Amino acid sequence: MRTGAIDCGTNSIRLLIADTREEDGRTVLDDVVREMRVVRLGQGVDATGWLAEAALERTFAAAEHYARLLAEHGVEHLRFVATSATRDAGNRDVFLEGIRSRLGVVPEVVTGDEEARLSFLGAAAALPGLAPEDRVLVVDLGGGSTEFVLGDAGGVRAGRSVDVGCVRMTERHLGSNPPTPAQQEAVLRDVDAALRTVAASVPLAATTHLVGVAGSVTTVTAHALGLPAYDPAAIDGAELPLERIEAAARELTAMTREERARLPYMHEGRVDVIGGGALVWRRIVAAVAEATGGRVRSAIASEHDILDGIALSQVVPSPAE
Repeated sequence: MRTGAIDCGTNSIRLLIADTREEDGRTVLDDVVREMRVVRLGQGVDATGWLAEAALERTFAAAEHYARLLAEHGVEHLRFVATSATRDAGNRDVFLEGIRSRLGVVPEVVTGDEEARLSFLGAAAALPGLAPEDRVLVVDLGGGSTEFVLGDAGGVRAGRSVDVGCVRMTERHLGSNPPTPAQQEAVLRDVDAALRTVAASVPLAATTHLVGVAGSVTTVTAHALGLPAYDPAAIDGAELPLERIEAAARELTAMTREERARLPYMHEGRVDVIGGGALVWRRIVAAVAEATGGRVRSAIASEHDILDGIALSQVVPSPAE
């Protein structure tokens, strides 16, 4: 079955066209097309509560490009998922109608819980062979929100979505490049408050493996690895000590915009927000280490995330089904 999936977040809109097949009792995706465009749909939403006209125009242009690719590759089944920025926007009906008219499908503005489930479904598909005692914490660090999902070989056990992300934290607190110590502390306070909310429903202490997904995590990983270019094959599955992750995150946050823009693995649409994303990821890995009493000493970066989950959800029944 050839399936199409679109993930429209706060910072980027991404397309996956894939063929699905069964392998060793699990559903596997074979990529046909995988694309990302940074459209910054959530520009200003945290402050205004509205999707900006320019942001909508950028997103609609990307949707028109994706529509051509979907037709070219003969996709019959498409699921379009919109997340944090659209959940928060007072004028989201304009966005919904604009996408429907261009792609012929109404976007699903999913809840934080569904976003978390899809993130785990996508990440876990790339982690076969989990032992019964393994508890994997998947952290999907997006532009407007971050999802924490604890699961095992049987699926999701607990999850929570909180409103901290690289775009939201940058717009709310980081007014200079590099950010001042006071600005950084403001971000970390927000992350700490969010982590207290997460801990109320997700038993972080049970974690045996920490997996981070999405652009902030993979870019910090690329920096830690010192890659000469952005290389998904090198990043996917890379397991790094938490100390190395923290050092890379601190370095990225301390850079000027010009210094970040010159990094060979830095996507141009991430230059302005990676400092905020690195701060969030740095605090999360430290919190997981503390919650587990130091048992978790490393984190795995994954290129498989909610986008893969959206594609898989069309052929893999949810627990409710």
